[in-house]
Amino acid sequence: MSKPKQKPPTSRFGRLARLAGLGTRGIPLAIETARRAMGKERTEQEELEAHERMKGEAKKAAEAMLKTLGDMKGLPLKIGQMISYIDGIAPPGYEDKFQEVLKKLLDKAPPLSPEAAVKVINAELDGDPTELFAEWETEPFAAASIGQVHRATTHGGDRVAVKVQYPGIDKAIRNDLKSVAMLQGMMGPLMIHKENAKETLQELTEVFLSELEYTREAEMADVFRRIHAADPEIVIPRVHQSLSTQRVLTAELLGGIGYEEFCKTASQEQRNRSGMTIWRFMFRALLGHGYLYADPHPGNYRFLEDGRVAFLDFGCVKQISPELIAGLKRYMIAGMDGDWDEFDRACVEVLDYDPDDPSWEVYRTYTIELLGPLTEEVWHCTQDRAREAVTSIVKGVKGLTFRDGETLPTVPYVPNVPREFTFLNRLQWGLASVMGGIGTIASFRPVTEPWIRNEIQPVPK
Repeated sequence: MSKPKQKPPTSRFGRLARLAGLGTRGIPLAIETARRAMGKERTEQEELEAHERMKGEAKKAAEAMLKTLGDMKGLPLKIGQMISYIDGIAPPGYEDKFQEVLKKLLDKAPPLSPEAAVKVINAELDGDPTELFAEWETEPFAAASIGQVHRATTHGGDRVAVKVQYPGIDKAIRNDLKSVAMLQGMMGPLMIHKENAKETLQELTEVFLSELEYTREAEMADVFRRIHAADPEIVIPRVHQSLSTQRVLTAELLGGIGYEEFCKTASQEQRNRSGMTIWRFMFRALLGHGYLYADPHPGNYRFLEDGRVAFLDFGCVKQISPELIAGLKRYMIAGMDGDWDEFDRACVEVLDYDPDDPSWEVYRTYTIELLGPLTEEVWHCTQDRAREAVTSIVKGVKGLTFRDGETLPTVPYVPNVPREFTFLNRLQWGLASVMGGIGTIASFRPVTEPWIRNEIQPVPK
């Protein structure tokens, strides 16, 4: 068993070289995809053998990604986390294999050595963790993209989770952000328009660099606690400010069970109740107050008794402009009211869809599908629906690119949407996948409609 590393690789060249090494793992999958695209005929037996062979290749590729991304931390690890839970972005036909392996990245990514965490705490809090805490667990119980988490007990007797940033991760992330190709790969089906690609990259840079500031995360946790103060089913751990700095965050340790166990064991009534709690958490903050919780991945939830859900990570929070929130509400209201003329105008004026372009129907239909939970009386969250939310738009754009009878691809029109949509899409797809895994069946409109029809309000004091 290899000894845990003291720090992740940080040089730009070294990180790019590690990612390049993953390319060879994907070659067999790429060849098989090309064969299918060209429509090469095979017998049923040949098709079965090819599928089984590719399942094995998919597992090897996923395991290579698990090791490489887990060791690298930072943005590559975030990519792996997104593939692991957002339905529709893993290689088509092999999603299950990729997600099965990469789910380990959600909260069980390979940690760094215990000594690495001690060095950071010494530097940040000017003391050894065995002195700063009454009890300190040397081995971390969770590890993620920019830090690992240790259990501890304060001298006042409080059980806490201590998140410690990886040494050098700030340099690693800054180098990742300089690699435009990596960021374009991350954006994948977000279809960034060439005219606002620079703004979108700036948006990614600002949000991901802000995650390095644990002091800001503590502030955002307090903002969300005040937003949801009157909702007893939403639980946000309290931060111990005296034991927190820019690179160390000490917060209340909560019990409960994780997402995967909940999805396996919960009754339908529990699924409905907890899913609705997650929905309120996301949309009361976004539509009611303009705060976007932009990292909805399953590792950020703990499911407690009585339908309560705890939310653990507030590093990736984005404040959305009132103007954009008003634009979102405009086409939401039109869709709920069935005012399709106004809906179409909003699609043009807010989302920059072009009604005279062949892409119009693709984007318009996609937007209507996203409004399903608000326009249907009862909405059943499923993984198939979550997958369709991603694949439908990708397939639609691909169909515009490779048109029948044309030998050369056509560059389709891509709307020049506001740069904040980068993370709104992450929320839409991520939340749909999380809710699909839970399998919530609920009437979402009555809960959401008041936030949509009213103007955003200041965060309560």
